Amino acid sequence: MMRKRKGYPVYPLTVAQKFHLYYLPHCPSAAVLNIGTSLTIEAELDWEVLKRSINKAYERNEAMRVRLAKDKEGNYYQYVVDYAEQDIEFADFSGRTMEEAEAKMQEWTRVPFKLEDTQLTRIVMIKMPDGFNGVYFLGQHMIVDAQSLISFLKDIIELYCNAKYEGVPYPKDMSSYIEQIQRDLAYESGSRAQLRDAAFFEKEIEASEPVYSGINGRDKLEAAREMFKNPKLRTAFNASGDTTSALDIFHLEEEPTRRLMDFCEKYHVSLACLLLMGLRTYFQKMNGFEDVSINTAIARRATLKEKKSGGTRIHSFPFRTIFPEDMKFIDAVYAIRDKQNEFFRHANYDPTAYFAYRGKIYPQPHAGLTYEPISLTYQPMTLKEKGLDQLGDIRYKTKWYPNGICPQGMYLTVMHRPEDNGLDFNFEHQIKAVSRDELEYLYYYLCKIMFKGAENPDLTIGEIIKLV
Repeated sequence: MMRKRKGYPVYPLTVAQKFHLYYLPHCPSAAVLNIGTSLTIEAELDWEVLKRSINKAYERNEAMRVRLAKDKEGNYYQYVVDYAEQDIEFADFSGRTMEEAEAKMQEWTRVPFKLEDTQLTRIVMIKMPDGFNGVYFLGQHMIVDAQSLISFLKDIIELYCNAKYEGVPYPKDMSSYIEQIQRDLAYESGSRAQLRDAAFFEKEIEASEPVYSGINGRDKLEAAREMFKNPKLRTAFNASGDTTSALDIFHLEEEPTRRLMDFCEKYHVSLACLLLMGLRTYFQKMNGFEDVSINTAIARRATLKEKKSGGTRIHSFPFRTIFPEDMKFIDAVYAIRDKQNEFFRHANYDPTAYFAYRGKIYPQPHAGLTYEPISLTYQPMTLKEKGLDQLGDIRYKTKWYPNGICPQGMYLTVMHRPEDNGLDFNFEHQIKAVSRDELEYLYYYLCKIMFKGAENPDLTIGEIIKLV
């Protein structure tokens, strides 16, 4: 007999959802799980039609109607409520400055959701001072990730355009969130695939112990060795005790971005491979270890159903590469591509199980010690290539608003700008763990390494390190 809440069937949380609960207790506010963004277009909008389109998008999207509740043991579970029409908020910023408007949205992003039995999204129609109009969206990370959020906003726009303009097709249906989590839960209940994936990652972990590489070199590693009186220690403290964060963004122009994309096209690799290569080579340069580990996020949206089912599906794993200095740049990029493809095949594995197993094989004197100095996410999905081209030449903008809390020392998200398709390097970092100057230095060398390698793929890693 299936349990119900308020008349709706209930489901356990998936691994990707539980992963967020893993760091929540270490943060001062549940706002750490907020994702805030705005999407605006340079056009007058029909607010009534937009309101109807937003409601329609909620009706079409089960994931946006997920609610959380707690059982007697204090564990969260989830259920999906029926669609009910809601009144959509409206904020008119047209008489204010852009700074004031953005500060307001920044403020909204820092207000945590109540977790139980309540809507975990907020949407506001916004009229901006610069003549752009659209929506601000806030979602709770337990039920949305960047990709599901983008596809939800895209759905709103396509519904709006279909209602307003001749010849714009009605968007195809979303996929069922419930069916997708049932597939995930079936996998998690001891399936053959789960055992295969566990075996893959356990073998990966058992191979040998990684070593920590710092943004400035070995200072943090040496400090930890000193602290625990263990000259052979291979981990360090990367985060600070204070989770207060800042967001520093570095912009790469359209033309140099194009050069990197051309390299990727020519050699059949993704930009994520090139970014990983650039980062790991930077750490190799700074630390002198050929062994470098970086956390990488995997979106787990390979199938159309996964792409359109909403929710949160990100799993994050350490990505370790051991490349000697005499290895050619291009061979290393290919090795990263092959390893990434292996990771994608096994990415349904539980990341918390990964870290637990690693901690068992290589016990550490303190739970806060780590091998990874940084986490990388590459967000390839832009609205442009995903069907917003029917807007013709209407310009649009997206903006992300940080929630002010970061559980890790430093987190890099690389995204394409809608205005010109150049790259934005978004470094969210704990203020006490990493300074803006250190990030600027890292960004400068990361770009130098990527361009040098893209222009001279047959150079060895050692040669590139010397040349930059």
